[in-house]
Amino acid sequence: MSLTSQNFNSRMDRVQLPLIPFVSELIRRNPGTISLGQGVVAYPPPPKAIASLQLFLAQPGNHLYQAVTGIEPLIEAIETKLAQDNKIKVGDRHCIVVTAGSNMAFMNAVLGITKAGDEIILNTPYYFNHEMAITMANCHPVLVSTDAQYQLDIEAISKAVTPKTKAIVTISPNNPTGAVYTEQSLKAVNNLCRDRGIYHISDEAYEYFTYDGVKHTSPGAFTDSPHTISLFSLSKAYGFASWRIGYMVIPQHLLMPIKKIQDTNLICPPVVSQYAALGALQTGISYCQQHLPEIAKVRAIFTKQLKSIPEICNVTTGDGAFYFFLKINTDLNDLDLVRQLVEKHQVAVIPGSTFGMENGCYLRVAYGSLQLSTAEAGIKRLISGLKNICG
Repeated sequence: MSLTSQNFNSRMDRVQLPLIPFVSELIRRNPGTISLGQGVVAYPPPPKAIASLQLFLAQPGNHLYQAVTGIEPLIEAIETKLAQDNKIKVGDRHCIVVTAGSNMAFMNAVLGITKAGDEIILNTPYYFNHEMAITMANCHPVLVSTDAQYQLDIEAISKAVTPKTKAIVTISPNNPTGAVYTEQSLKAVNNLCRDRGIYHISDEAYEYFTYDGVKHTSPGAFTDSPHTISLFSLSKAYGFASWRIGYMVIPQHLLMPIKKIQDTNLICPPVVSQYAALGALQTGISYCQQHLPEIAKVRAIFTKQLKSIPEICNVTTGDGAFYFFLKINTDLNDLDLVRQLVEKHQVAVIPGSTFGMENGCYLRVAYGSLQLSTAEAGIKRLISGLKNICG
């Protein structure tokens, strides 16, 4: 019997379809659309990152496979950065693994700590690639709602822990809401994980993107945190999206499982990208910080405009990342609303259902990649579209 779409099935059947390609196709079919969809920044990598490519080219051996966990100069630079920016001391109980982006780091973590049927707690709205990775691993995402401000509900998280729970995931600053979790709430999750004998997976891809004096907290810096897995990315802070470099800080006992996974899926992180990452980290946090005022101006424009239509959308202004997560007062399906916004008003956003929000119509609005002129045009189109469609 030949395989056809009718009789072929696999574990992927349980995994949700990624909706960013769907929105990208809508944009392609409607030229001139302003995208408030994908979460990237407008600025390129720092000059020192590009200059570091000469170091890569100067050594012929760099065209061969390198260490599974990353090249030593980059690991040393990451260790310095963690100590300075995150107050994380790697020491003897943890180690660093360089990955092809932080999505790979999350997949590594899930495969490294679970067996089929285990559970991992996600706070909703969740980051869709986290939910997809858990499902791909034949595990079960257990969804716990955040509060009205998209902050963690510690009591609800505690009640969701079962004998099958292997980890609790936090993302701060948050994608898709922009919320920055307090040190107190992150410490409560970390302590809960320690007391229940499970892992705390902390995704910190947006660590430098905070506003109005709000500070980011790294749970890996808390004392007595041998159960904490910290995930980081260069994609946002250094304009590195296509270079695919991230890293994870893991308990020492997970090193061999993670090596097995990474050797099978990747062999080693792209060495040319690792050299670029080395140059980026040597440039340091100041590179991202010099771009934050421009992003903050766009954020202020969006905040003012979105709060001008309270009868149409509920706006919770997050203190981090570069997203708004809107509750739209309409009976429309979120996919239908997204389609109409692109086709009739030439502005694109991401439907909230891909982040696990099925009860109501939600939209994620991204503003990190916009220049001021484009931002003003984009938010005007969104406001006009929402008034026209939902008013």
